[in-house]
Amino acid sequence: MLTPPKKVPEIVKLLHEFVGGFSPLLEVGAILCFIAYGIEKGISGDSASNDNLYLGIVLICVVLITSFFLYSQKAKSEKIMEGFAKLLPQSAHVVRAGQTRAIPADELVMGDIVELRGGDRIPADIRILEASSLKVDNSSLTGEAEPQSRKPEATENPLESKNLAFYTTNCVEGFGKGVVVRRGDATVMGRIAKLTTRIATTETTIAREMRHFVMLICIFAIIMGVLCIIVALAMGYPGFYAVILAIGLVVANVPEGIIITVTVMLTLTAKRMAKKNCLIKNLEAVETLGACSVICSDKTGTLTQNRMTVAHCWLDDQIIETDTTTEDLAGKNLPENDTMTDLIRVATLCNRAKFKPDQMEKPIYARECVGDASETALLKFTQIITGDVLAYREKHKAVAEIPFNSTTKYQVSVHEREIEGGQKGYVVEMKGAPERIWDRCGTIISQGKEYKKDKNWDDKFNEAYITLGGMGERVLGFCDLILPADKYPYPTKFDAEDPNFPLDGLRFVGLISLIDPPRAAVPDGVAKCRSAGIQVIMVTGDHPVTAKAIARSVGIISDGCETVEDIAQRTRVNVKDVNPRDANAIVIHGGDLRDMKDSEIDAVLRNHTEIVFARTSPQQKLIIVEACQRAGNIVAVTGDGVNDSPALKKADIGIAMGITGSDVSKQAADIVLLDDNFASIVTGIEEGRLIFDNLKKTICYTLMSNIPEIAPVVMYFLLSIPLGLQTIPMLLICLGTDMIPSISMAHETAEADIMKLPPRSPKERLVSMKLIHCTYLQAGMIAAAGAFFAYFVVLGTCGFWPSRVFGLRAEWEDPMVMDLEDSYGQEWNYHQRMMLQRTVEAAFFAAVVIFQWLDLICRKVRRKSVFQKGMRNWFLNFALVFETAVTAFCIYVPGLNYALSLNSIRFIWWLPVIPFAIYFFVFDELRRYMIRRYPNGWMEREFLF
Repeated sequence: MLTPPKKVPEIVKLLHEFVGGFSPLLEVGAILCFIAYGIEKGISGDSASNDNLYLGIVLICVVLITSFFLYSQKAKSEKIMEGFAKLLPQSAHVVRAGQTRAIPADELVMGDIVELRGGDRIPADIRILEASSLKVDNSSLTGEAEPQSRKPEATENPLESKNLAFYTTNCVEGFGKGVVVRRGDATVMGRIAKLTTRIATTETTIAREMRHFVMLICIFAIIMGVLCIIVALAMGYPGFYAVILAIGLVVANVPEGIIITVTVMLTLTAKRMAKKNCLIKNLEAVETLGACSVICSDKTGTLTQNRMTVAHCWLDDQIIETDTTTEDLAGKNLPENDTMTDLIRVATLCNRAKFKPDQMEKPIYARECVGDASETALLKFTQIITGDVLAYREKHKAVAEIPFNSTTKYQVSVHEREIEGGQKGYVVEMKGAPERIWDRCGTIISQGKEYKKDKNWDDKFNEAYITLGGMGERVLGFCDLILPADKYPYPTKFDAEDPNFPLDGLRFVGLISLIDPPRAAVPDGVAKCRSAGIQVIMVTGDHPVTAKAIARSVGIISDGCETVEDIAQRTRVNVKDVNPRDANAIVIHGGDLRDMKDSEIDAVLRNHTEIVFARTSPQQKLIIVEACQRAGNIVAVTGDGVNDSPALKKADIGIAMGITGSDVSKQAADIVLLDDNFASIVTGIEEGRLIFDNLKKTICYTLMSNIPEIAPVVMYFLLSIPLGLQTIPMLLICLGTDMIPSISMAHETAEADIMKLPPRSPKERLVSMKLIHCTYLQAGMIAAAGAFFAYFVVLGTCGFWPSRVFGLRAEWEDPMVMDLEDSYGQEWNYHQRMMLQRTVEAAFFAAVVIFQWLDLICRKVRRKSVFQKGMRNWFLNFALVFETAVTAFCIYVPGLNYALSLNSIRFIWWLPVIPFAIYFFVFDELRRYMIRRYPNGWMEREFLF
């Protein structure tokens, strides 16, 4: 197996958490606290306060707790992908000690003899020793659409050599034995995987936003701290005391719990998406998916069901619909004539698909087969018509075969046939791309007669081909040639390597079209994307006509949108005479894309809203992704093959297929769709948008308490009043009462219009100036005013009216002043004043928490009314109770409240802030009403955070 990307040692991961986010700020603060404590201890001796020591210890504990929590959360997320890998164990049939047994593929060693059977996944690079009709699917490695035959003979090019089977490709049919020549990273797949790692990984949008947020807060906190030190020193405070006050401001600015909250929210979202068949490898990728503005999607298996069935036949110059809905109806409407008999014979014999041995008792449509999707569909169809394909093939044994390849685009086989007098002869059967088959035919059978090809038949053929392809069906051509017995007597040895039988001048029999139905949920998913302002671009290897038809059926090309071909057909002019800019939709052939310059591709993306790229190679997908990114889009790309991995890596969000995807594509992707369904991508986009909304709500809620924490320190200097809140209660707000309510936002459901809004601009910040305005200048200021009202109510109740409090700081903090008079003439000693300050801080702390109740409820929504959304988030309801209980516990438990610089307070002192909270609630409801009432108006531009 491939070696996974080199893992970072666990200790390094843990240490990374100690130097990431806000931890360095807190660590520097803790060091300064210890230094200040040492200086004070040296000056004052045993009379020195231990507050600085305790604060330093608390800050270190905060760093330890947050770092270990983040480390554990990220470790849990890594186990998600490890658990997924265990769901896909690979085994190999190896011959050891003369016996064949199944072993885990990673236990293979060089020189092991491995048996390959139809349906097996190749466990290593293997050189073929024996082969019997052995074919492998190399599409994920070389892009070859059809299975390739494998034999012991070697050829010059290793990738195309018939005696090599490559790791992670699939054996679709036949049997063979081979020797292991390369394993793991030394295989061709392994080397490609290493090349993929050279492409720089694109930083996710949420990673950029969190880095910007942390930098913004850190700069603001440092500036505030430096200003605090300068002002304190200018006012004559000792240096160590100025530093402690600065630390208080820094702590007040730093939302210590926000990084934990974001990590928990991402983890919860990833688990929720895993239940919806969307596996998140990179936690931050889910938010990027929510921001995407372009989806480059495969067709087969993603937009369609990857279950082909026969839909139509063209023979005797007429298109016949084949009803294959049930076995009873299948084939009932087909004509019973020689042309139909010949067509069924070619489809039955020139076909290597077969039923698995244990499937014969099941209904035909429910049987599992060995072979590709097209041949499987033909096998089931012919089984219903003939009744027994195996017996039919046994009667017409194959004596030579030329497998399909992407160069010739046809498959040929020579079979025995019975002729008059009990003698045997031979017949050549051929199927493949209709235009290639038609070119190799000289005649066509119709109504039991053979006609020479002429312009009339050419026109009829092209009309039928375009009609069937226009219905979104894959079309195959069929022809045959009965070999004359005098030239090819029985038995004749036929050579498939150097054909000694005719490949031209054959008789055209007819066309069979196969349909791969779109997934039922895809049209709705595409419609959701369109209403959400997301452009869906189809990138497929199918024929342009088929690709266009499927695009129309799923809504990628909407009703009323025309391509240049549609306009030309409607106006009855030549396609070259149509201005490409008049067409809203466009279908670009891979051959044309190869010749286009970057500027021309950019023009296509700029001038057309509905785009299909057909007959494209996996390498061209990377070109398309880069063009979309140049246009400023956030691009999501689906892929399943190895050659898709560079595009998956380059895209802002790579999406691999869990069922059909190769190991390398899954390793390169950010998200794995366990059901290969486009609708799961739409679910992921909705979840991504929701998490960005909820992150904004969380940050807005968390930052609100910064102002009530900063204000006491600022007022302490400006108004010379006793400090309203010390550093430890500030930390308690950030980590004690804020944490659970913040996390509860992860459980908030989406507002109804989340998928009706356009994608957010890549330039839009998670923390914008509008968010800062709503947080600091609206909620924060009102909260600070309410908390200070409670502060003055407590002091006034105890005798210190506001007029007495202003300018009181120096006397209040002087331990030598033992007879400080209040507004009533009562004298307070230093100890009594400090106990009253603890009481005031408890009231201030309780006021902030009560205001947080209403702020949390208001932050549930960004546009809707709280009354429209309701209170159905029971985790949030629990959080309201939890933070209240924590607050009461910290205030009223003896000993604990003293350690936290708090004191017990009367019940009535909880109430002064409530009018301010109600005022904010009414104000915020009115703000959101105006935003809803006047969309895109001044209120939305200025006040929608």
